Amino acid sequence: MTSTDSAAQKAPAKAPAKDPWDLPDVSGLVVGVLGGTGPQGKGLAYRLAKAGQKVIVGSRAAERAEAAAEEIGHGVEGADNAETARRSDVVIVAVPWDGHGKTLESLRGELSGKLVVDCVNPLGFDKKGAYALKPEEGSAAEQAAALLPDSRVAAAFHHLSAVLLQDPEIDEIDTDVMVLGEERADVEIVQALAGRIPGMRGVFAGRLRNAHQVESLVANLISVNRRYKAHAGLRVTDV
Repeated sequence: MTSTDSAAQKAPAKAPAKDPWDLPDVSGLVVGVLGGTGPQGKGLAYRLAKAGQKVIVGSRAAERAEAAAEEIGHGVEGADNAETARRSDVVIVAVPWDGHGKTLESLRGELSGKLVVDCVNPLGFDKKGAYALKPEEGSAAEQAAALLPDSRVAAAFHHLSAVLLQDPEIDEIDTDVMVLGEERADVEIVQALAGRIPGMRGVFAGRLRNAHQVESLVANLISVNRRYKAHAGLRVTDV
């Protein structure tokens, strides 16, 4: 036997590639929604809670959050933003863009060690319609990562219609969710959360440096919706 043959025999077999659709069980995670009293946050809280997730909605004022939680039902609780962050395993950021930086900066301690999922779209509006803004850090998600050095930041849930999310007559949301992040394990948690909502699927879409394009696409969807009187979403083909 040659030394080459011997080396080939000793080489360990390569492990099979991980199935990208083999996602973790996230049913036991507590999901907090900062900005849970706004249309997007309230809609996400409703859909996740209806799917069986434990959800806490947050607001600057606890009484506003409690009122929103009562309206949503399905066991949703309301608390101020700090308590929501402390009690949650995964925190979705659905606050208005103009309050994004201040909100996260004020919650740096409470969000330490948490998986933070940013779904904020930096947009401007004028007489021509919606247009994308580019934050100094590159995107809302990258701003979150810069402000929260002790958190794990992902980005997702940007392209969802708040109208459809909140409509109890609609059983399924026909859309894919683009999920971005630095760590595969974190991305897969977010994908799995998206997949708990009937009709929805989470699809990995790159690292946080690619978040600007995903956030910006909402301006295009707003134009689609206005022209066609629709609540458009996205589907990724061939995956």
